[in-house]
Amino acid sequence: MTQYRKLLLPLITTMTLAGPALADGDAGIGGKLYRACLACHSLQTGVHLSGPSLAGIWGAKAGKNTGFVRYSPGLKAADFNWDKDTLNAWLANPDAMISGTTMKFRGIAQNGKRADLIAFLRLAMVPGGSGDVVAKGLVTESFIQGQQPPNMQPTPKHKQITNIRHCGNAYFVENGNGDKTSHWEKNIRLKIDSQATGPAPGTPVIHGAGMRGDRFSVIFSSLDELKNTLKEKC
Repeated sequence: MTQYRKLLLPLITTMTLAGPALADGDAGIGGKLYRACLACHSLQTGVHLSGPSLAGIWGAKAGKNTGFVRYSPGLKAADFNWDKDTLNAWLANPDAMISGTTMKFRGIAQNGKRADLIAFLRLAMVPGGSGDVVAKGLVTESFIQGQQPPNMQPTPKHKQITNIRHCGNAYFVENGNGDKTSHWEKNIRLKIDSQATGPAPGTPVIHGAGMRGDRFSVIFSSLDELKNTLKEKC
């Protein structure tokens, strides 16, 4: 019981700071406010971005979304369900509610805006809710998907990597057309995208990044592929 009291105390305190119980909000306005959530969340089941999918979690235990592994220790240990009151506290100030949360969001100070967003989430976060909010015209399909990375398959040959090696302070890359280029090591980022929309296994992808055109990401389908493909060789 003492453990649960320790976990609930920040929640109770934050809910008090968030103000009196919220009036019912406007889901239509909330759908527009949800735009701020697109960079980190999708409303598609099992599609996790930098934050977990919000699909089907209304009324569910916090910190338990299947397939999402980056919850903070505090949220993993939390013992509450997502509902109107807990979302009100969370959206007011996530870090005050769960100290050390990895959700970098300063919170919504205005009670009315929180009420509107929660009214939308109440519809969207129930099982099958994403289809309902699109059908009602509250948001478009793109809002459901969130800002997912683009599909890298099929990959055009000029973006396929057939050979990559590191030497000195440079990467040397050969693509599917046989073109060979060299890049300062500081301008190349090595990444992994294990999602179904990522590179096909055995076909790492070079992806341009940065306005100057001299910075690139090299994206592998798995950590093993990165280890087996990239070599130190001069």
